[in-house]
Amino acid sequence: MTAKVAAGPDNAPRCPWALSAPEYLPYHDAEWGRPVRDDIGLFERMTLEAFQSGLSWLTILRKRQSFRAAFAGFDLAVVARYGEEDRARLLADAGIVRNRAKIEAAIGNARAAMALPEGLATLAWSFAPEPAPAPRTMADVPSTTPASAALARELKRRSFAFVGPTTAYALMQACGLVDDHLSDCQWRGMSR
Repeated sequence: MTAKVAAGPDNAPRCPWALSAPEYLPYHDAEWGRPVRDDIGLFERMTLEAFQSGLSWLTILRKRQSFRAAFAGFDLAVVARYGEEDRARLLADAGIVRNRAKIEAAIGNARAAMALPEGLATLAWSFAPEPAPAPRTMADVPSTTPASAALARELKRRSFAFVGPTTAYALMQACGLVDDHLSDCQWRGMSR
């Protein structure tokens, strides 16, 4: 895809994906690429990115409120204590993606995050690369980078699951560790 920016309903230039579904517009404008520096925010994005694996991000956005309810607002301490009844509840919850491996990963990742002395946000941000040149088209946006591969390795070393280099890069994009808004997008430069 070599798409460049596109004018939104207010004629502001945006990354073209932001205009492909109504749910994308507010996500792109107010959230994607904005710095997330708290553990709960990072855990939410990590969990949603892991659940997205193999699916459309639009599917996850449409289920986001249900995910928040199912995972106690992504409160690490609460999710880390989830047991068999919670697993059964999550597997029966049609409001989320009912994938046993991803549910297990979310619970295990909450436990792994609770064990980080520095906290999840501090760990993730320690892998933020130096700013790169702005992508001009969607074809210029990578799916992985050396920094995302390094973050994925460190997360796996610390017992996290469903955090490969592609998921780690999507997390970096979502949380503002990198700014992949296109060069002419009005929201370029809002991160960090």
